[in-house]
Amino acid sequence: MRLFVLSLLLAGAGAGASAVAAEPAAERPRPRIGLVLSGGGARGAAHIGVLKVLEAERIPIDAIAGTSMGAVVGGLYASGLTAAQVEELVLSPEWRESFREPGPRDRLSFRRKSEDLKFLVNFPLGLESGEFRLPKSLLSGQRLTQLLRRLTDPVATVRDFDELPTRFRAMATDLETGEAVELRNGDLVTALRASLAAPAVFAPVEIDGRLLVDGGLANNLPVDAARAMGVDVLIVVDVGFPLRKRDSLESVPSISNQMLAILIRRGSDAQLKALAPEDVLLQPELGEASSFDFEVVPRAAAAGEQAARAAQEKLAPLRLAPADYARYADARTTVRRDALLPAGEVRIAAGSERYQRLIGTAIADALETGAAAAPDVAVLDEAIITLYGRGNFERVDYTSVERDGRRDFEVSAERNSWGPNYMRFGLSLEDDFSGNSNYNAAARVVLADIGPLAAEWVWDFQLGSEPRIATEFYQPIGARANWFVTPQARFEVRNVPFLQDGVRVAEYRLRTTEYGVDIGRELGNWGELRAGVREVSGHTRLRLGDPGLPSRDDFDVREFSASFSYDTLDSRNFPRRGSSFVAQWRVEDDRRGALTSGDVVSADWLIARSEGRHTGVLWTSFGTHLDSAPASVRTLFPLGGFLNLSGLAPDALSGRHFAIARALYYRQIGRRGEGFLDVPAYAGVSFEAGNVWDERGDISFNGALKQGSVFFGFDTLIGPVYLGTGFGEAGDTAFYLFLGRTF
Repeated sequence: MRLFVLSLLLAGAGAGASAVAAEPAAERPRPRIGLVLSGGGARGAAHIGVLKVLEAERIPIDAIAGTSMGAVVGGLYASGLTAAQVEELVLSPEWRESFREPGPRDRLSFRRKSEDLKFLVNFPLGLESGEFRLPKSLLSGQRLTQLLRRLTDPVATVRDFDELPTRFRAMATDLETGEAVELRNGDLVTALRASLAAPAVFAPVEIDGRLLVDGGLANNLPVDAARAMGVDVLIVVDVGFPLRKRDSLESVPSISNQMLAILIRRGSDAQLKALAPEDVLLQPELGEASSFDFEVVPRAAAAGEQAARAAQEKLAPLRLAPADYARYADARTTVRRDALLPAGEVRIAAGSERYQRLIGTAIADALETGAAAAPDVAVLDEAIITLYGRGNFERVDYTSVERDGRRDFEVSAERNSWGPNYMRFGLSLEDDFSGNSNYNAAARVVLADIGPLAAEWVWDFQLGSEPRIATEFYQPIGARANWFVTPQARFEVRNVPFLQDGVRVAEYRLRTTEYGVDIGRELGNWGELRAGVREVSGHTRLRLGDPGLPSRDDFDVREFSASFSYDTLDSRNFPRRGSSFVAQWRVEDDRRGALTSGDVVSADWLIARSEGRHTGVLWTSFGTHLDSAPASVRTLFPLGGFLNLSGLAPDALSGRHFAIARALYYRQIGRRGEGFLDVPAYAGVSFEAGNVWDERGDISFNGALKQGSVFFGFDTLIGPVYLGTGFGEAGDTAFYLFLGRTF
């Protein structure tokens, strides 16, 4: 029906032109024009430049066939967007970010944020039957899918691509057979994602039982698909993969890319042979610009414009009169507007029934925080972000289905194909080049997606200076699954310094065993309230120092605790925006009746703000014993080390009370792919004021030590690495090589 209306409008445009211009040529029907857009990754931005020129020259497009990036640009244009709107998207930070994963940290669930405090290697490995499993691809495509959903929302219920504002075809490749697959109906966004699914970069997309990947492998320049839509003239834009010169074929990747380019080029050349004399071929001058380099996008768009303007003489016969083109453009807008149906019900897609409660809870939470009275696209988008942030899912999505004149939403969730069980790793190393060093290697095993509320059983293992083994069962509870209960147990060993009058006189080895249970509530994805009770026992043993000191101290206590945590930081390695806050209270009841103190309050607050490559951070921490009973070695607060009075050795001070404030500035001096070590790099300074005190009345700014540091930092795949020097007002100096979390 929409196609019939569009045909009438176009026919009316021709009739109007005939009446106004009264030229003999207007009596003949204009040629139907097809547009062919090749694949080419970031080089495909040249298609936008071509579309801009076609619009400026009033050249209508009746049908589009595209592959990969050509399918995305062509599909967005076919959905009714203008060339300027598509250009605005592709040049936006949102588009660039949609190809980066993991997504923004501030959209993760609070539990996943907490996990990255200690486990620095941000590449989980799946576990199944005792074997490691790798993800199917580097990118899940989740963020890109959501972005495409929002852009094509007005035509979301259109299932026949002939009924779009402009007829459309997308090309994909069957991963099993290698056959070219022409996508002409179904869900538009799913078709675009399949056409763009470069193997190993994006996960394959399943449509009608076929596993589909990037169409460029089988048909990168779909001239035949466009011709089959009954057009008279083709405008073909080829931005395909160039063949490199001999002197640039010097590595395994470059030779592998050349092999792929040869295969793709051979198929494109065969398609080009089918062009007729009246067809227009545009091949923008892009040189050897990389298909994966988003920096090439503005240059590629400009090259597309230049190529189209160079062919204006051949394009001129295809122009419409201004009034005719205005009616053509208005017809596209009309179809896009009329395709939008009122919202109906939300349903759970087949195969996702086990996540019905989680999906319903996420939608209910999104409704509470938004202004909508019933689920709509904005609500679903927010709910999907929440669900995906849990970390259990490889894909969370929705499609729109027309039922009785309304638009129903079908929500689906697919758990990680490489999971759900997984492992994460962490490394830490600290060396002050003065004989003080610590190292630890940690691993976390997560048995995930247990039961309808996706409970988790977690095991932690750590070797090195501070051996540790711990386990926790995290069980969501309640109607909204935002409450939780966590039985837990832990055994750990660590060194604790003992100081007298500011001088380290001994070091104890602390061995602790504890078990207990916490109950808490998640506050959206930004915070958590938690309270618990646990039994703690163990001993401290003199490891180094004055033999006149007690050689051993056993303890057996019951500990009660409560905490509030808040975290909206975009990164724990080098935060550029957001804040975090942790406040904790704990009290110990010594089961032996000893007079040791365990009534302790502590807090830590950090805020980061950035402008361009410049970042400022304010960070404060404090802790205090609320009673006056003697504190045990294990409950003293240590200070010293990088960003904790940087001019002093690690744990050079300890006391019953501590406070420290820090002001940091760092500048990003290199992004990934910009040079040194091919990782984000930073240069920074810190200014620190703090100390420890044995009496609360002694706490004062005048009694604080003033320290600082100068450092370089690198955000590597195994975690943040710092190389720096610390200094103090009394001539204190220290040097640091640090791998691990500092903030």
